[in-house]
Amino acid sequence: MRVKPRSSEYQMKPMEFPPCTKIQQHTIEIIPRYVETDQAGVVHHTVYPAWFEMGRTELLRVNGLAYSDLEKAGVFFVVAELTCKYRRPAFYDEKLELTTTCTNITSARVEHTYVLKRKSTGVILAEGTSILACVDTDGKVRRMPHFMYPEDMP
Repeated sequence: MRVKPRSSEYQMKPMEFPPCTKIQQHTIEIIPRYVETDQAGVVHHTVYPAWFEMGRTELLRVNGLAYSDLEKAGVFFVVAELTCKYRRPAFYDEKLELTTTCTNITSARVEHTYVLKRKSTGVILAEGTSILACVDTDGKVRRMPHFMYPEDMP
């Protein structure tokens, strides 16, 4: 597994991170683009995992963290497991809400759940889960950094 930076512009360096995560759930708005749909205007099933990643990224960001900064500090997350239950179709150009929740953090993994709803009706379109493993620059499992734990955990 290659997780080492591909260019000298992306240097590993010590970073300053918040003491802990305080927000365990975050909702983002998604408006499906034409490229994400089939000829009938239905969102393709392969798009949902990318949206889940957007949800995880924004959940980190509201906690004062960014994937790019974590990677520069030698902390990488790789998807170990991903599920998606498709309940109803999402369509081109409609407003959706994706709620991402961090449900569990262990010594080497972080778990999330996802709920995608149609914004206008609140109808659930898809639900998913993911487990991310925390690895080092060599792709070996490493201990979760202390700042990734919620404030109410030891």
